[in-house]
Amino acid sequence: MTIQRKFDKLPEYCQFEKNINLLKNKWTIYIIRDIIIGKSYFSEFKEDKPELSNKVLSQRLKELEDNKIIEKIVDENETSYHLTERGERLRNIIYELAIFNIEESGYGEKEIEKIKKELCQLKEKE
Repeated sequence: MTIQRKFDKLPEYCQFEKNINLLKNKWTIYIIRDIIIGKSYFSEFKEDKPELSNKVLSQRLKELEDNKIIEKIVDENETSYHLTERGERLRNIIYELAIFNIEESGYGEKEIEKIKKELCQLKEKE
């Protein structure tokens, strides 16, 4: 039986589909990426995304928390977000997506190698 046929026989709303649906929500991958590169506060997630509203950011953080991808840590007056053990498993996936995009970007070889080295350091923070 081919892999395609095996996937076709899975329940309509299987875990695979649930995870893909979570990750395909607008801004979700960017939030996970931001946490991987060291951002952890609400305001930091918005720094380079002015079109991301507070409401949508709050929704995405809540969805990621509900799905045990991130955990919210409240410390005195600060709230920060960090990857859970489950969320850490996405580190390699995000890394590979970033490498794929860099290689397809049209950057020169030197720039690609520089970016790859930086990404590799982030990947190995696990």
